Amino acid sequence: MTTSNCCKFRILDSGDVVIMRNLLVLFGREFEQNDIYTKSQPDDEYLSELLGSETFIAVVAIMGDKVVGGLAAYVLKKFEQKRSEVYIYDLAVSYQHRRQGIATGLINQVRKIAAVRRAYVVFVQADHDNPPAIELYSRFGTRENAVHFNIEPE
Repeated sequence: MTTSNCCKFRILDSGDVVIMRNLLVLFGREFEQNDIYTKSQPDDEYLSELLGSETFIAVVAIMGDKVVGGLAAYVLKKFEQKRSEVYIYDLAVSYQHRRQGIATGLINQVRKIAAVRRAYVVFVQADHDNPPAIELYSRFGTRENAVHFNIEPE
């Protein structure tokens, strides 16, 4: 666990299922998608296995005993070269704790993990209508404009 001025950062492992559930509640509340993040959560065994895998990263920011921020990321092994990349899938900070460096701290934690796992890049997407996220991510890297498509399985 790493400590900053605002909070403690914790990289979750297979024993942190309860904390992961708290992170899911935070994501549901902050993204206004409670149904997606809280109604059909997987069982403890599934979450424990996910948290213990080499292909998933969860980092939380804790104040006292409360999760006030967190991110979930995936490690993607590449096929064109022997390397991997880390994709930040979700990042949220509770409304009342924003603008305190928590998101920056979370990203820095995943950058450290990426370096240890020898990933060549960490990447993240931001919606065009989310200027705070674009501003945050612009401090860390190069902006690329892409068009994102969701393709339904057959």
